[in-house]
Amino acid sequence: MKKNLYMEKIGRNAKIASNYLSTLNIKKKNDVLKDFSNYLKIYSKLILKENENDVLKSQKIKSNMLERLKLSNHKIHQIRKSIEEIINFKDPVGKNLSSWKRPNGLIIKKITIPIGVIAVIYESRPNVTSDVSALCFKSGNSVILRGGSESFYSNKILSDLFRKALKKNNCNQNCVQFIKNNDRSNVDYLISRMEKYVDIIIPRGGKSLIKKIKSKSNIRTIGHLEGICHVYIDRYANLNMAVNVVKNAKMRNFSICGAAETLLIDSECLKTHCEPILKELSNSGCKIVGDKNISKFFKKKIKIAKPKDWETEYLSPRISVKSVKGVNGAIAHINQYGTFHTDSIITNNKKIAKKFLKKVNSSIAIHNASTQFADGGEFGFGAEVGISTEKLHPRGPVGLNQLTTYKYILEGKGQIRK
Repeated sequence: MKKNLYMEKIGRNAKIASNYLSTLNIKKKNDVLKDFSNYLKIYSKLILKENENDVLKSQKIKSNMLERLKLSNHKIHQIRKSIEEIINFKDPVGKNLSSWKRPNGLIIKKITIPIGVIAVIYESRPNVTSDVSALCFKSGNSVILRGGSESFYSNKILSDLFRKALKKNNCNQNCVQFIKNNDRSNVDYLISRMEKYVDIIIPRGGKSLIKKIKSKSNIRTIGHLEGICHVYIDRYANLNMAVNVVKNAKMRNFSICGAAETLLIDSECLKTHCEPILKELSNSGCKIVGDKNISKFFKKKIKIAKPKDWETEYLSPRISVKSVKGVNGAIAHINQYGTFHTDSIITNNKKIAKKFLKKVNSSIAIHNASTQFADGGEFGFGAEVGISTEKLHPRGPVGLNQLTTYKYILEGKGQIRK
């Protein structure tokens, strides 16, 4: 692959900006974020006009993607609300995570520092541009943004407004850079040739995008490939709670990664819980794909599940349903077919709940609540860069504090090692 001068320039600028960010205090960072939020209000009509251009040229994309793409005054208000929350957070950089004194008098401190340069490759949602820019900037990281072509004009105006806020405060505008060339070769170059500039790549989008980046990137990636999330209904589950939670976990927004894709029901409560839960889902427009045991306890005719259904992320009003032998059966199924994303148990038995929460390998394990709480905003992070299912740092919603790493500082008085 030939040297890409455009991307090389972006990489160099990002590295310089990353070093520059270490000189900024928290007041300066918050001043930039306040001005950015204000610009979102002042230029809201222009933002909506640019977004309309994207929507008009993207009519052929899937309806769920089109819905993610559309902005409104309400969505802009939500974006500003997220920024306000981020402003109110303490500086995540320079925090003393722990410290101790050695017998020789040496003091060791573990201090948070920025990761450096973060590249985010994403699709559809323009709010990612503002969320990521705000989170990366406040956590001391410069960011390279590469949004999908379907949201080009929306992403461009949002990134331009952030850079405008940087300029107003005499800050390096390259703290936030948006790749304005839609040539896909730029993405290939970014993930394969820019390891000397970029510290981490965060992919956000469909399975094909994330799979490509994770498999071809020479730079460490943070993210998740699929969100095959489960809800397990235990024999000790309150029926009304189970009905409400399952409906919300699946149907509140079935196109997000935190939507439930598989429902597991304890075989001991099929007689009491199966029909009411599935009836509520069916009445809400959800198609049921179940095993043979489930078909015996649900009056309507359903499609019989195949093995591939247990490993399918539908992102649509469809759910696979399986009967399992107690919590051990649920844990075994989740650890075999799950994707380390989010899994929930509904039960009033604390002992069983504790076992489930401990044994499932999910990055987010939930007791008596919907899987749709798998979101940085719902965690109180203000916003998120994405959800990570990695085993190494970070896991779960990646918010402000998760965009830092750490170093050790040793303070002595002339000690030498014997």
